[in-house]
Amino acid sequence: MTNGAQLTLFLPDDAATNHLARQFAHHAYPGMVLLLEGGIGAGKTHFARAFIRERLGAEIDVPSPTYTLVQTYEDDAGDIWHADLYRLGHPDEVAELGLVSAFETAICLIEWPDRLGNQIPLGAIRITLRPEAEGRNAILDFGPNDELRAEIGATGT
Repeated sequence: MTNGAQLTLFLPDDAATNHLARQFAHHAYPGMVLLLEGGIGAGKTHFARAFIRERLGAEIDVPSPTYTLVQTYEDDAGDIWHADLYRLGHPDEVAELGLVSAFETAICLIEWPDRLGNQIPLGAIRITLRPEAEGRNAILDFGPNDELRAEIGATGT
């Protein structure tokens, strides 16, 4: 899913990662799917926590869904689904978790999206986090979402 809608940002620290997550949270809508890629410790869960706390309040507990696979939260715009698919055994389990229908109706943050196999929804936004020097690079692939790319790119970090 690489095209002209890709943007790379350097995030020098966790505060910059929080800022980027908050920008996405402000533009989120039901049916938006964010695919969070990167190795262990790259900042995927950190990004998801900042996103969810921006939507629901800084005091909310946002545990990692590593063992539960999915955590859901109620939002004024609809549900937020935070999934960590690292432990998913087979892509067929995606439907059993309810993710296929959530892709259409909820705001979804998906860690380890490669486990989705061919079930990645069209229009999903790919956020790849890679350690770089003292911070991390965020490679954002907006797919067909040129408007969102312009909004996020204009605010930077």
